[in-house]
Amino acid sequence: MTARPGAQRTSALEIDSIDVDGTKLRYAVRPGRGAVPLLLFNGIGANLEVVLPFIEAMPEREIVIFDMPGTGGSPHSWIPRRFGGLARLAAQFLDRLGYPRVDVAGVSWGGALAQQFARQYPRRCRRLILAATSAGAVMVPARLTVLAKLITPQRYLSSEYMQRAAPDIYGGELRERPELVREHSGRIVPPSTQGYLYQLLAGMGWTSVWWLHRLPQPTLILAGSDDRLVPVINARLLALLIPNNRLHIIPGGGHLFMLHRLDVVVPLITEFLDRPAPATRQTSSGA
Repeated sequence: MTARPGAQRTSALEIDSIDVDGTKLRYAVRPGRGAVPLLLFNGIGANLEVVLPFIEAMPEREIVIFDMPGTGGSPHSWIPRRFGGLARLAAQFLDRLGYPRVDVAGVSWGGALAQQFARQYPRRCRRLILAATSAGAVMVPARLTVLAKLITPQRYLSSEYMQRAAPDIYGGELRERPELVREHSGRIVPPSTQGYLYQLLAGMGWTSVWWLHRLPQPTLILAGSDDRLVPVINARLLALLIPNNRLHIIPGGGHLFMLHRLDVVVPLITEFLDRPAPATRQTSSGA
C-alpha cells in the first residue's frame, strides 16, 4: 500500500483518516515488506501510539492499525457496536485500503476482537496472534481490586493515577521500573468517556469458548506469567480449545509484555509469521 495524499508521518508511521461506513477512523500504516501485512487490534481505550515500541521493533513488516471509535483520533460513534460489528468495521476498513488478506494480532481487549474477526472472516485472516487475552465472559477473572481500576478510563486521564495504579493493574515489568509507566503515559491520548464505555459494552457477555475449536488459523498464544489483569490460566484455556496453536508464556511478563519484553516477543512473532505454510497433502486416484 502507498501513503494516501495528506498522510502525516510520525516516527515510522504514516497516519491518516478515512471514512468507513459513515465512521471516521484515524489509522496508521508502517510500510514494510512481505506479502501479508499485520493488522493490529489494540487494548481497550488505547490509541495507536501506545503500541509504537512494538511497531518500531519490527521494521521489516508492514503493519496497519486504527483507533477504535472514541479512542485516539477517531471520533466516537453514536451507535455502539458489539464485537461482531467492530469486526465488520475492520473488514470494511481493509477493503478501503485494499488489503484482501492479513495476519491479525490482538492484545487484551483487542485479542477478543481478533478472535471474532478470525471467526467471521476466516479467508481474510491467514494467521492469528493472541496476546494477554482470554475467551471473554468464560474466563478466570482478575481480582476485584484490579477490575475496579479498569472499569473507568481514569488511568488514561491522569498520569499521576496511572503511575500509582499501573503496577497493580498490569504487574510484571511495571512493578520494578516506574520509568516504564512514565514512558507509557507519554504515548497516551485519553479516550472519550462514551468511546470507552462503548468498548466495554462491545464485549459484555461475549465469549468465544463455544467456537474456538473451529478456528482454522494457525494461532500463536502469548501470555505473561505475572499478568494481573488477565491471569495466565486464560491463555492455557485458549490453548486447550484452539486446534492449531502454539502457546508461549513469558516468565515474569506483565499485561504489557508486548511493549516491554520485545527481546522475547519479536523473535517469537517473526518466526511464527514467517514460517512456511505446511504442504497441502495431495491424493491421487488411478485406474
